[in-house]
Amino acid sequence: MNNNLSSLRVRDIGEQGLLERLQRFCPPDIIGDDAAVLETLPNQSLIVTTDMLVDGVHFSDVTTSPEDAGWRAAAANLSDLAAMGATPIGITVGLGLPGDVTVNWVERLYQGMTECLSKYHVKIVGGDIVRSPITTLAITAFGQANPNFILRRAIAQVGDAIVITGIHGASRAGLELLLNPEIGNNLKTEVKAALITAHQRPNPRLDVIPILKEILTSLCLFPISGMDSSDGLADAVLQICRASQVGAVIESSKIPLPSAFEEWLTPEKSLEYALYGGEDFELVLCLPPEPALALVQKLGTSAAIIGTITPGSKVILHQGTAEIPDQVLSLSQGFQHFA
Repeated sequence: MNNNLSSLRVRDIGEQGLLERLQRFCPPDIIGDDAAVLETLPNQSLIVTTDMLVDGVHFSDVTTSPEDAGWRAAAANLSDLAAMGATPIGITVGLGLPGDVTVNWVERLYQGMTECLSKYHVKIVGGDIVRSPITTLAITAFGQANPNFILRRAIAQVGDAIVITGIHGASRAGLELLLNPEIGNNLKTEVKAALITAHQRPNPRLDVIPILKEILTSLCLFPISGMDSSDGLADAVLQICRASQVGAVIESSKIPLPSAFEEWLTPEKSLEYALYGGEDFELVLCLPPEPALALVQKLGTSAAIIGTITPGSKVILHQGTAEIPDQVLSLSQGFQHFA
């Protein structure tokens, strides 16, 4: 790489110079006006979500390359669309930058975003850039969904099975390995790499949506309740129950964990990572037992039915052993931005 180009600063080329460079990441027929015009299908609802990432809070040079920060930012927003049952259309990017950030860093950030987006045929269709004392990335993602099929938090029913679409705790484990490499000395290289990749390059579960639609349509069953587990598995179940004014019982033994946890973490730490680690970007869905079982069978061994929606308001973690008492979960136990 040319050293002169890699050391070029944002302030050296200014807003317009940086915009000119970043426009090559967007379709030329969409950008250039004051807003993007996106075509949607008839009888479709437009779904819009915004997510922010702040340097030192959501990513850092210690754990995340610019490409990985871009990937994770895009994945977080696509996961929110999947959590609504939506198909993505495009994203816009708001970027706040200190003037001494290198242009190379910014271009690598956008490269990571486009690498993630390209898997799902999604484009960057616009955005804004401002000066900021802290590097801040705000993405707005647009999707479309059949209004009869939109997933919502507030419609879980007593008797629904709680389905999760994949393992939990891997992202938190990957973060710990990046922050404290010595704790993974006994892990195989490929196992360690897989956990780190789970943190740096998560995959939003947009692949689940067409499978779910097929199952629900065949049973004339919709809509159902759901959200993603980006803020932790416990948080997702609690948020759904609070919105739906119901309770739940979660079976700790049913939660799928990375196989590496057995040889590396205590059962208590494994469960903590799964429930509160966050950023696994799986879906948490509440639906009747028959379609729940059909969905798990379609998705494979990493998906599981982990519990049931119950009357009341308490979310109980059932340990399944007399030696360990059941726990009542609460939102205060997970990550809180201003705690």
